[in-house]
Amino acid sequence: MRARDRVGNLFFIAAAIVAWLAVAQIVTTTYPKDNPTNALVGAGFIGLACGCTVVPVFWLWSFARHRRIALIGDWSRAIRRGSWVAAVVALFVALRIQEILSLPIVVFVVVLVLLAEIALSMER
Repeated sequence: MRARDRVGNLFFIAAAIVAWLAVAQIVTTTYPKDNPTNALVGAGFIGLACGCTVVPVFWLWSFARHRRIALIGDWSRAIRRGSWVAAVVALFVALRIQEILSLPIVVFVVVLVLLAEIALSMER
């Protein structure tokens, strides 16, 4: 693991901490039923916080799987997977706040994301 990998991990951990602090601020000071915009902003921040939290985990998982060798595409793959997590979590939170989240929607979105990730991460 090089210094740039450590800095990348520390950057995403710091971004996750800042995002979670923003989530705490939004959740404790606003009520989503008063203003629909607050609910969507809160959902976006929760998704961003979850996405920033899992990027170092995805990179470290890939790093460990490759026997402690950092390959060229590992960071981009980890960031892409973190973006998927952020989008899915934000979507689920927004749908839950609007009270239209159901099991078929959850299964459809998860399967769609898994198929897209499998297609994008096929080794050539």
